[in-house]
Amino acid sequence: MTATAKRRALAAATEGDPRWAAVLARDVRADGRFYYSVQSTGVYCRPSCAARQARPENVRFHASCADAERAGFRPCQRCKPDQPPLAQQHAQKVTAACRLIDNADTLPDLATLAAAVGLSRYHFHRLFKHHTGLTPKAYAAARRAERVRNGLRQHDTVTAAIFDAGFNANSRFYAQADAVLGMTPGDYRAGGARTVIRFAIGQCTLGAILVAQSERGVCAISLGDDAEALLHELQDRFPRAELIGGDADFEQLVATVVGFVEAPALGLDLPLDVRGTAFQQRVWQALREIPPGETASYRDIARRIGAPQAVRAVAGACAANVLAVAIPCHRVVRTDGSLSGYRWGVARKQALLAREAKP
Repeated sequence: MTATAKRRALAAATEGDPRWAAVLARDVRADGRFYYSVQSTGVYCRPSCAARQARPENVRFHASCADAERAGFRPCQRCKPDQPPLAQQHAQKVTAACRLIDNADTLPDLATLAAAVGLSRYHFHRLFKHHTGLTPKAYAAARRAERVRNGLRQHDTVTAAIFDAGFNANSRFYAQADAVLGMTPGDYRAGGARTVIRFAIGQCTLGAILVAQSERGVCAISLGDDAEALLHELQDRFPRAELIGGDADFEQLVATVVGFVEAPALGLDLPLDVRGTAFQQRVWQALREIPPGETASYRDIARRIGAPQAVRAVAGACAANVLAVAIPCHRVVRTDGSLSGYRWGVARKQALLAREAKP
């Protein structure tokens, strides 16, 4: 075989390999699945490497970095294939910053957090929000809220719970109490005493629907077959709150929610009273960013919030959601695309996805 014929054969073998298309597209999704080496330069790269495109006859594919290095190639200095993917490095930095916030008695400022993970303030702030859905300040506030809620159940006094959560003065906490708890600390410890919640129960094509609203916004949207069971669930969540049946104005709000259930593409622009742990809020924010007509797996959501190993915790956060359709946990499916459990029934999940899939 002549040298020219050999080059053509090698080029044809590369161009016929489906991995070559990923290299040409610089597809980051292929990173970690395989690596490619370039005979003329002696280096190996990730599929997403931004280096100048290699001639196909010079390209070889490898299952791992070790395979490429055994074949005599060295890692590319541009894409650094022997190091974790950039997205994973970013996720690790955000996770480290979250741990710093979680373990700090007082919130470190932005410059301190950025320096601790080796990033500029601007880059760190942007990455943190991208991975968690929250700014560092909002994440810290959510963590404090979680500590206060736990502390109010464990400590004998409100003051002890406040200081244990990291507030260095009662006044600072009470100024934020409504945002943190949705009610006063004393009312929270008393099961929602003196909290007023308006509610109404209606019907939609998915069965009975309950909509409840606190002073802060819609705090529950529930679906079911039994209207009375929906009301009992609301009473169990707020055992000592004052539940008031909705008037004509509130019925209009319910009609808005029903309209959204029937036609999800319309969107739902209502204030929400979202109460959950910092992790749950990160998951719920990620869910709200899934467009109608699209789905994501639990693993996808875990990656988006910078916690790729927390797949089960993501599933738990979805199960804890009490705002049907407003926080669209019905758009989360298994990795293979099949439907998983749904708080309000898999049949309703399937019906919601079918409606959103319509043009």
